[in-house]
Amino acid sequence: MIDLKIADGVAEVVLNAPEKMNALDEAALSGLSSAYDDAAAAAARGEVRALLLRGEGRGFCAGRDISGVVPADDDVQGYLGGLVEPLLRKMSAFPAPTFAAVHGACLGVGLGLAIATDVVYVADNAKVGSPFANLGATLDSGGHWLFTERLGAHRTLDLIYTAELMGGAEAVRSGLFSRAMPADELLESTRAIVARAASGATGAFVASKELVASIRDRRLGLWESMAEENAAQAELCGSADYAEGFKAFQEKRKPVFRGTAT
Repeated sequence: MIDLKIADGVAEVVLNAPEKMNALDEAALSGLSSAYDDAAAAAARGEVRALLLRGEGRGFCAGRDISGVVPADDDVQGYLGGLVEPLLRKMSAFPAPTFAAVHGACLGVGLGLAIATDVVYVADNAKVGSPFANLGATLDSGGHWLFTERLGAHRTLDLIYTAELMGGAEAVRSGLFSRAMPADELLESTRAIVARAASGATGAFVASKELVASIRDRRLGLWESMAEENAAQAELCGSADYAEGFKAFQEKRKPVFRGTAT
C-alpha cells in the first residue's frame, strides 16, 4: 500500500506495508508510480516544493516481494525493465527536491528507490547491501552503479560475493548517502530539513538538480559544467525568486521565495 499526503508544500510518500517490510510487488510499484504522478501534478500547480519518501514499520523497503514468485514463470525483465526502471527514472526527474528517510532494510528495489532520490538520510540501524548471493540472483535496480561509483570495484564485489550488509553509519562514511542519524531522530529531523527546502527557491534547486545529473550522467568536465551553470544562472536571473533573493540580501532580511522558476 502506498500513501500520499500533501501539506505545507511537502509531498510525503509512504511505503505502508510493514507486515512485509514494504516489499514491492507489481501493484505496489504501480501505486508508487501513481503517487509520484499525483505529487508532480501538485508541483506543477505550485502546491508541492519538496518531497519526502519513507517507509512504515521496521524497515524502509526490503526489495521485491517474491513471496508468490515462481522462478520458472517469472518475467523478471518485465518487472525490472518494464516497471522498476521507468519508476526510478520518474522519481529521479521529479520537479522539486526529493529526500528519503531510510531505516532498517534498504535492499534490492528499495535501494533503487534511494538511488533515485536526491538526498538520502539513513538511520544508524539501516541495512544496505546485496543479499542476492543467497538467492542465486544478481544485484539490480542500479545497485551495481551506486556501489561501483562510490565504493570502487573491489568493495562492490566483496559486498556482492559475501552478501554482507553495511550499517547506516558505514554507508555514510563510505559516501553512499548523505547523513546518518539515530533511528528515533531520523523522521523528525528529515521532515524539518524537507520543510526548509519546501520554503526555498525551488526553481534554483531544480536547476542544480539538473546540473548535477548532467555532470554525473554525461561526465562533464569543469569548463563544460561551468558553461551549463552560466546558462542556468542566466535563465534564473529573470525569475521572481532571484529578484527576491537579491532584494532581501540588500535589505538585510530573510527572503520569502515563491518557489517558481519565472
